[in-house]
Amino acid sequence: MYLSALLAAAPSPEPGGSLDEAAKQAGNAAGWVEENWSTWLNTGLRILLIAAIAIVLRIAIRRALTKLIERMNRSAQAVEGTALGGLLVNAERRRQRSEAIGSVLRSVASFLILGTAALMILGAFRIDLAPLLASAGVAGVALGFGARNLVTDFLSGVFMILEDQYGVGDTIDAGVASGEVVEVGLRVTKLRGDNGEIWYVRNGEVKRIGNLSQGWSTAGVDVQVRPTEDLDRVRTVITEAASMMAKEDPWNERLWGPVEILGLDSVLLDSMTVRVTAKTMPGKSLGVERELRWRIKRAFDEAGIRMVGGVPAQADEGPAADPTAGMAAPSAYSSATSPQSLAATPITPPANLNK
Repeated sequence: MYLSALLAAAPSPEPGGSLDEAAKQAGNAAGWVEENWSTWLNTGLRILLIAAIAIVLRIAIRRALTKLIERMNRSAQAVEGTALGGLLVNAERRRQRSEAIGSVLRSVASFLILGTAALMILGAFRIDLAPLLASAGVAGVALGFGARNLVTDFLSGVFMILEDQYGVGDTIDAGVASGEVVEVGLRVTKLRGDNGEIWYVRNGEVKRIGNLSQGWSTAGVDVQVRPTEDLDRVRTVITEAASMMAKEDPWNERLWGPVEILGLDSVLLDSMTVRVTAKTMPGKSLGVERELRWRIKRAFDEAGIRMVGGVPAQADEGPAADPTAGMAAPSAYSSATSPQSLAATPITPPANLNK
């Protein structure tokens, strides 16, 4: 631009002096380039240096995050085959959790590095960044209001993964849906219900989480027997059935403690309830309850203990009851010759009263 203005302002050469004028203009242009070439070179080198540093820094950070994630996966696979690893570590859960965390960290690192580099390059061109930053701020606020549900889902998913609230294979109750976790995402969590249906739950809609697969579970069984049964005998039969169950596969792994008889939960006129509980592997309480009921019922049948709802017991002692004891006595009016029937017979009028 400076060279064009210089050439336009120069007077037109007169005849005979065109060579001198052209040489003068060429000299001025060469002088202008000589004065500004250092500025151009400095700006170009600065842009190349900023881009190179940004690219190298981004690659280094992404590789470091990838190695960190691979180390987390290797530590989970190292104990996967052991007994402790089978109880405490879910390799698929750890893998998805680490990959989700790594994806978030890589995206954040790339955004910060490349965004900072772009602003520095624009500054190298001596472009005023104040209007650009103000426009970006206004656009960010508008985008935040328009996509607030998406932002809420994303942030909720990030914190759920970082806090390890649930993972693949866990059985959870999310309020809006319940089932086994199939996939954990930053925006949506996929659940499989009891009937096989797939639920897609947005992370921002989940207000509470009930994880049924962390720590341990409790299996509770209520046994109702007749109030006439011997409680000590009932306790002995239940204890023997539970002891046999705890020694057999796979219940010896699913039971994490002895079966406890807490005592009488309620006593009524026609029944009494005995409460039985056991600490089990997380997520296995329902199967333990069913098996425990099955064994207690069989043990009661063998021991002759009757539960509420069965056939009532028959009395074995005492004489046989008279089958006619409940019958009413015959009526005196059933016989036509009885005095009561004769007294109730109507009197026949004399024949001479009609004459």
